[in-house]
Amino acid sequence: MIPRRSFLGLLGGGLAFWPVVGRAKDAMPVIGFLSTGSARAFDNFVAAFRQGLADQGFVDGTNVRIDFRWADGNYGALGGLAADLVSSRVDVIAATGGVVSAQAALKATKTIPIVFVVGFDPVALGLVASLNQPGGNATGASLYTTELATKRLEILYELAPGIETVAFLVDPKAAVTEIEVAETIAAIQKSGRQLVVLNATNESEIDAALSTAHEKKAGGLVVSADPLFTTRASQIVSLAARYGIPGAYPVREYAKAGGVVSYGPNLTRAYHNVGDYAGRILKGAKPGSLPVSLPTTFDLVLNLKAAQTLGLKITPLLLATANEVIE
Repeated sequence: MIPRRSFLGLLGGGLAFWPVVGRAKDAMPVIGFLSTGSARAFDNFVAAFRQGLADQGFVDGTNVRIDFRWADGNYGALGGLAADLVSSRVDVIAATGGVVSAQAALKATKTIPIVFVVGFDPVALGLVASLNQPGGNATGASLYTTELATKRLEILYELAPGIETVAFLVDPKAAVTEIEVAETIAAIQKSGRQLVVLNATNESEIDAALSTAHEKKAGGLVVSADPLFTTRASQIVSLAARYGIPGAYPVREYAKAGGVVSYGPNLTRAYHNVGDYAGRILKGAKPGSLPVSLPTTFDLVLNLKAAQTLGLKITPLLLATANEVIE
C-alpha cells in the first residue's frame, strides 16, 4: 500500500538549528537549485518552488538568492554541478529533476541541507533512513509516480480495449528504469498482451523510439516517469498523435500538451512543497526531522480533443472519475 500523508501538519517540531558553515550571519542566504533539466523546461516548476519559498517569507533577490545549476539532460554533469554548489557554500541545495540529482547532491555533501524531488521511494533508494524521520541532511518530496504504472495500463485498456501490444518508453540510464520495466512486464503478462520496451536518452532517440513503436504496431503507449520525458512531453504526445498511438502518461503535463490521459501526482504542488521546506530550513529546521512529503491524491486528467482525434471512446465511468477534463 502506498502511504499517503498530507504535507500540511507534517512538521510537528524539529525546528532545531542546522548549522551553516562559512557564511556571515548577516549575509543573504543562498539556495543552490540543482536540476537534470533546463531553465526553459522547468519554468513552471521553478515558479512553484519560488511560491513555496514566498509562503515562508523568502523572495529571490530580496532576502534570499537562488543559484541555478542546469544539467540540460546531461546526467554526467550533475556531480560537477553539485560540487560547484558545495564549494560556493550555499545554505540549502534543492536537488530537482529526479533521483540522479538527489544522488549527486548527497554524494557532494553530508552537511549542507538537501531538499529533493524524486518519483520513487527515497528509503529504497537510500536517500533517507525513513519517511517520518529522514535523518542526515536530506528530505524532500516523493511522488510515487513509478508505482502507478499498473493503474495507467488499466486506464489505457479501458480507452482502447483492443490493444494487443503496448510500447513502454524508458531512459535506460535512469536509476529506477530496471524496477519500472520489471513491474510493467509483470502487469502486461497478466493481461496477456505484448510489451515493447523503447529506449531513449535524448530528443533524437525519442523520435526514433516512437517510430519503432509504430513499426511494431503498438496499440498503446506508456511512458516512464523519468523527468527527461516530462520535459519532452510536447514532443512525445505529438509523435504519438502522428502515429495514431493512444498514451497513458504519468503527470498532467502530458495531457495539457495534448496527450489522451494522465494519471499521477501534481508535480507543481511537489515543487511548491520543496520550496516551502527550503524556507523552513533557512529558518532553522533540521532536514533530518522534516518528514518526506508524499502526494495525498493522484489526478486523472482526460484530454477529450486528443481522444476524439484518435477515435477513442471515453466511457462514462472514466469521465466521471476524472479530476480534470481538457476540452
